[in-house]
Amino acid sequence: MTSSAANRPLARDAMAFVLAGGRGSRLMELTSKRAKPAVYFGGKSRIIDFALSNALNSGIRRIGVATQYKAHSLIRHLQRGWNFFRPERNESFDVLPASQRVSEEQWYLGTADAVYQNLDIMESYGPEYVVILAGDHVYKMDYELMLAQHANSGADVTVGCIEVPRVEATGFGVMGVDGQDRIVSFIEKPNDPPGMPDRPDFSLASMGIYAFKAEALYEQLRRDAADLQSSHDFGRDLIPWLVSHGKAVAHRFSKSCVRSDQEQAIYWRDVGTVDAYWEANIDLTTVQPHLDLYDRDWPIWTYGEVTPPAKFVHDEQGRRGLAVSSLVSGGCIISGASLRRSLLFTGVHVHSYAQLEGAVVLPYVDIGRHARLSNVVIDRGVRIPEGLIVGEDPDADARRFRRTQRGICLITQPMIDRLK
Repeated sequence: MTSSAANRPLARDAMAFVLAGGRGSRLMELTSKRAKPAVYFGGKSRIIDFALSNALNSGIRRIGVATQYKAHSLIRHLQRGWNFFRPERNESFDVLPASQRVSEEQWYLGTADAVYQNLDIMESYGPEYVVILAGDHVYKMDYELMLAQHANSGADVTVGCIEVPRVEATGFGVMGVDGQDRIVSFIEKPNDPPGMPDRPDFSLASMGIYAFKAEALYEQLRRDAADLQSSHDFGRDLIPWLVSHGKAVAHRFSKSCVRSDQEQAIYWRDVGTVDAYWEANIDLTTVQPHLDLYDRDWPIWTYGEVTPPAKFVHDEQGRRGLAVSSLVSGGCIISGASLRRSLLFTGVHVHSYAQLEGAVVLPYVDIGRHARLSNVVIDRGVRIPEGLIVGEDPDADARRFRRTQRGICLITQPMIDRLK
């Protein structure tokens, strides 16, 4: 589908507005220093890189990112990794911290208010369409296909939705739809989620992705801002209002999910808990993971840190640098240690005789000799002392570290410091 005015893809006349201010408190200490969208994922990337890469790969060249909670790590990443947009090519990339631009008394009150406070910036670019994106999910999606549906349907808003089993839909905002996927109800975290007309055992859950004609969005944001009873949130206020007073249509993710030849199933993850975060990262170490990061047709752009290659040294019995079913990033040194089913981010040093299995190790961690670590997530820069054992004694792990019900241990430097 192309725009009638310019005979070019709709995405070229669209702006993406990424909501990246969330804390992500269920990730516990992983978000004590950084917002959830800035959390590391997949060996090289941050979570926000997936929404941004989807926009770029879809053809969108105007992007704004609204930040709020502990935004320094996120802003630094965006400045380093996403600074290649050129104004002379009608491209723009704006980082939009909560800066009390509308009121001297308030920060961003909700997701809709975060967009409303930056209306003047958006209007100055003059986009025809606006796509609102959540910055904290892992997936690959062609937004051009969603924009085409929006333009053809005449909807006031099109809501990106994933199909989830009804029994699992209680934690989402759920759409009730008719036979043409027009939304007839929008319920946040329902006890009894409505089923889909064609799949009664499944529900349509919101992905936090919304497509609007730009002028229609501006009108709704001004209306919502003037409503003193509103919490100024898309999911709680603006979308339900449009369901009742306008035309809201669901866009099924299955129609625009990007998959390589190696990806069998539709992939979308909210890695919002330590268990989900560990599982999604460890899945990447399998022979055929659910998410293909090697897809050159839909690359995940990020900040490419300059590092030397990974190095594996020593070849003695019991002191052999090796990795099996693992991802090892640049700058890592595996010095007479063994890795199994593990993912190491940039600059990790694993010393002799250490053994890692099911480990997600964030950048610049140093793991001492003879350490044995299994089913762990280790935060950036942690110094693991020599001989530390984690993953073999559940009671000891729970006393020392953040241990989940599934037995995954999150390890941070303050936790290590308390062991001394």
